Amino acid sequence: MKISITVRLTLMSVLLAVCGCTVGPDYHRPAVPANPSWSSPLQGGETNAGPVDAAWWKSFHDAELEALINRSAQSNLTLRIATARVREARAQREIAAAAEGPSLGSGGSFSRNRFSQEGFPPLPPSVPLDFNLYRAGFDASWEIDVFGGTRRSVQAAEAGIMAAEFNRDDVLRSLFGEVARNYIVARAFQRRLEIARKNIEAQTEIVRRTQDRRQAGLTTELDVQQATALLAATEAQVPALETGFQNATFQLDVLLGEPPGKVRAEISSAGVIPSAPPQVPVGLPSDLLQRRPDVRRAESELVAATARIGVAKADLFPRFSLTGAAGLESISASDWWTAGSRFWSAGPTVTWPVFQSGRIRANIRVQNARQEQAAAGYEQTALTAFADVEQALTAYAKEQLRHEALARSVQADQQALNLANDLYGHDLTDFLRVLSSERSLYESEDAVVQNEQNIALNLVALYKALGGGWENKTNLILSAAPNASP
Repeated sequence: MKISITVRLTLMSVLLAVCGCTVGPDYHRPAVPANPSWSSPLQGGETNAGPVDAAWWKSFHDAELEALINRSAQSNLTLRIATARVREARAQREIAAAAEGPSLGSGGSFSRNRFSQEGFPPLPPSVPLDFNLYRAGFDASWEIDVFGGTRRSVQAAEAGIMAAEFNRDDVLRSLFGEVARNYIVARAFQRRLEIARKNIEAQTEIVRRTQDRRQAGLTTELDVQQATALLAATEAQVPALETGFQNATFQLDVLLGEPPGKVRAEISSAGVIPSAPPQVPVGLPSDLLQRRPDVRRAESELVAATARIGVAKADLFPRFSLTGAAGLESISASDWWTAGSRFWSAGPTVTWPVFQSGRIRANIRVQNARQEQAAAGYEQTALTAFADVEQALTAYAKEQLRHEALARSVQADQQALNLANDLYGHDLTDFLRVLSSERSLYESEDAVVQNEQNIALNLVALYKALGGGWENKTNLILSAAPNASP
């Protein structure tokens, strides 16, 4: 039995598809050195027993903070953009995967035509020069991915989905950290305002007593002016503290996608600065590469860049396709449905770029360079993640040690002020000693509040550096997003 050339070429194309290879390098994760333990001493209650809690903000036991973080996960605009990019990446993957299957099209046309009377060869006199042409039919094509260029394109698109998802998770990580940071700053400004106003009341009383003693001839106008100057200096701190509080609440408004002023009204009543838990699980350095979404995003970008090298290399090789067409064509509408109007064609096609002026190989070099950039970016991101944790561990531990010294300072300043007032009441010291003690007490109390703020902020920075906070919110965000898909 004879086999036609068309059938032979078809069988050859199918065989090539079955036995085809995938060009380009396969991905291998670069080795990033990780220490077996953290080099910074765990002196602030940190422990290696397990990774950081996913819902780390609950460790502060602050209901308002938890409510703000939950709201931000639903309404933050940057997060909404990142979620939309995930859907975009998924659609891009569908576009890339569509090239693996056949395509089918249909069309129809009508045209009025005329042959040239002076054309060559000359037409018989019986053939009319003017005629109509009716045409309708279907055409199909299927490019067989022999060398894996399409498969590499799908791999790159799938890695793009992962990169978009980890980017969204990294936005979550940063968002929760920023909400907590601004909330802590706002509460710290409230506490500092309380201390300032308390000192203003005490210093106002000192001014009144000094004026009474001046009228009684027991002191001089110098003492009155010095007391008044100290009061004015403390009062001058209030506007700056109020501005700091308002700016922190305005930042919370932006993070929550709210108009300015809403959060300020909600937390206008003074509250405490969230306190750190007694223990903070930090895990081991080897766990960090899997916990940090920015590291995972950088790796996904490296995977995509590696796959795109194969896409570029596939252009060096021939492309095999199966094509076909069928339909009806007639010069008369009355003959449209007759058997003689039918036409069809089918068979394989091969295309192979012979000369492209070096474009294909230049594109391969471009993709190789981009892959090198992505590899260096991944390693840089991983090393930065390790450094972030080390810095946060050190800052958190040292700020707690500083807290102990500041607490002793407040206690000593309070005793010094009491002694100075007692001695001044018995004319055993000058009034400058009283004012100096009063100023020192205010400064040390304010320093303690700022230290408590720094401890909480450093703990937030540590949680953020450890990559916690995004795991248990992803599904909630996707379900709440418009046009979301699993």
